Amino acid sequence: MNANTEDPAADIAWMRRLAEEGREAPLLNGPIMVAAGLIFGAANGAQWAIQSGMLDVDPMAQLWVWLGAGAVFAVALFLLIRRASRKPGYGSHGNKAVGAAWSGIGFGIFVMWLSLMAVGFRSGDWTMMWAMPSVVATAYGSAWIVSGAMSGQRWMTATGLLAYAGAILFGALVGDPVIYLAFTAFMVLTALVPGLALMRQEPAEA
Repeated sequence: MNANTEDPAADIAWMRRLAEEGREAPLLNGPIMVAAGLIFGAANGAQWAIQSGMLDVDPMAQLWVWLGAGAVFAVALFLLIRRASRKPGYGSHGNKAVGAAWSGIGFGIFVMWLSLMAVGFRSGDWTMMWAMPSVVATAYGSAWIVSGAMSGQRWMTATGLLAYAGAILFGALVGDPVIYLAFTAFMVLTALVPGLALMRQEPAEA
C-alpha cells in the first residue's frame, strides 16, 4: 500500500515562500538598464541626426550605428551579469524570473530587428523599420509589468504602462525623424532612470 505524502497546506506554504522571496530579494538588473538607456539612447540620437540631415553621411551609416551599439551593449551585458552574480539574491526566484523576462524580450527585439533588416535588403524598402520603436516599447512594457508583479513595486508596473503609451505615440510619429528624439527620451524614462532607481536598492557585493 502506498502512503499518501501529499500535504496541501505544505504546498501552499511553499508557494507562499517562493512569492515572498521573489518580492523581498532586490532586483539586480539596474546596471543593465542603465547601460541600455545610455547606449541605445545615444544610438537613437545619432539616428535622428542622420535622418534629419544634421549629419551629412551615407544613410547606411545608420546600420553601423546600430551594429556598434549592439556590440558595445553585448560586452557591457556580459560584464554586468558577472558583477551581478557576486551579489546576494542573484539566485532568487524573483531575479531569475525577471532576468528571464528581460532576456526573452531582448532576444525578441533582436530577432525582430534582423527580420525587418532582411525585409529591407530583400525588397529595398526600409519603411518597415519605422515600426521598431513601437516593437521595443511594447516589449519593454511587458517586461516592466512582469518585474512589477514579481517585486510588488507599483512604480515598475507604472513604467510598463508608460512604455505601452510610448508604443502608441511612436505609431503616430512614423515617418517623422522626430520619432528618434522621442525614442531617446523614452530610453531615459523607461531604462536609464528606472535602472538608477534599482541600483540604489542593490545590496553590497558578497
